[in-house]
Amino acid sequence: MTTRSDLRLPVRPPFAATALAAALRAHAVPALETQVDGVHRRVVAAPGGPALVEVDLHLDDDASEVPVTLHLSDPADAPQLVAIVRRWLDLDADPVQIDRALSLDPRLAALVAARPGLRVAGAVDRSECALFTVLGQQVTLRGARTLQARFVEAYGSPVAAELPGGPWTLAPTPHTVASVDVDELRATIGLTGARARTVHVLAQALADGLRLDPQDPVGTRAALLALPGIGPWTADYLALRALGDRDAFTPGDAVLRRALDGVTPAEAHRASQAWRPWRAYALTHLWTAEAYAR
Repeated sequence: MTTRSDLRLPVRPPFAATALAAALRAHAVPALETQVDGVHRRVVAAPGGPALVEVDLHLDDDASEVPVTLHLSDPADAPQLVAIVRRWLDLDADPVQIDRALSLDPRLAALVAARPGLRVAGAVDRSECALFTVLGQQVTLRGARTLQARFVEAYGSPVAAELPGGPWTLAPTPHTVASVDVDELRATIGLTGARARTVHVLAQALADGLRLDPQDPVGTRAALLALPGIGPWTADYLALRALGDRDAFTPGDAVLRRALDGVTPAEAHRASQAWRPWRAYALTHLWTAEAYAR
């Protein structure tokens, strides 16, 4: 038996809901999340039991509220779920200030004008985001989703509660993944031996207490880079998605470099200095423009 709660979460306009919906749809992992007609559904492991979040992103840019429906195993989980949704959808951003700053750069002005109020998609669960990111290293987005779907199917927890749109499966926990043999991970998901070892090492570190701490991005980055198989791109991407660092930047990212006419990582880093402290939004604008151009 679940409890339904219909909410309207305030957001500062402009709010580029269409672009955010497209980003979430592009990364949606089957059994964990779906999107139909701009309504994004996502199952979440809440303290009181599995919960389902429904977010209606079929909105105009001047929307000042986001309709959200929570299906809760325990009504007491509602405040925590609201906080997760606000972080996940970047609802506390100040788009006027960000857009004004980025519009000063000729390379970004047209992108900001095309999508005012663009948000940076965050993470529902930081550990899940980290494991999914490692699974998706050095493969296409389609390839990453395939690996992530296998990962959820093999090691996730099927949801018994009757939640709309199911069946649903919760993402694997670090403790579950750490208990799996590396060779089994490789064979079951279709990973290289090196990638399977990195997933396992990361899961073990998270299970042993590694914190992806938004209050300590420097320390978190160093801790991630100390793990075998995790390089700068992964650490920087997690700073953006999992830690919510709005100045995070991935200078070695292939899509970013293509968007900047094939620059080197060093040149991308130099160009990004003009976008501080909002480099995560500049990066998201460039990624989004490339996605729409395909």
